[in-house]
Amino acid sequence: MALDTNAIVEQLKDASILELNDLVKAIEEEFGVSAAAPVAAAAGAGEAGAAAKDSFDVELSEVGQEKVKVIKAVREITGLGLKDAKGLVDGAPSVVKEGATEDEANKIKEDLEAVGATVTLK
Repeated sequence: MALDTNAIVEQLKDASILELNDLVKAIEEEFGVSAAAPVAAAAGAGEAGAAAKDSFDVELSEVGQEKVKVIKAVREITGLGLKDAKGLVDGAPSVVKEGATEDEANKIKEDLEAVGATVTLK
């Protein structure tokens, strides 16, 4: 049995939105498929990719009121010398640590926020 594709397309052109909706539902039920499956699969893949993030960049967004304390904290975190740590803090927003694990990034964030800085994890 051959399908007359042109006749089917012509019938679909003449159908109302409600008729097309009923057609989609009937096809889904008859063949056990879903018209929304590709969209759901793509959304699920995006969520899985976000959940699987294993490295974070810790960015010093704002220094706050205690600049000296922030410089000291940056020195401890990065191992930089005073001049380099001061340059990093003065250049905010700047990345303090790249490729940190989630636990390490959260610890750095806590340490910097404890001295009044604003930190963003990326």
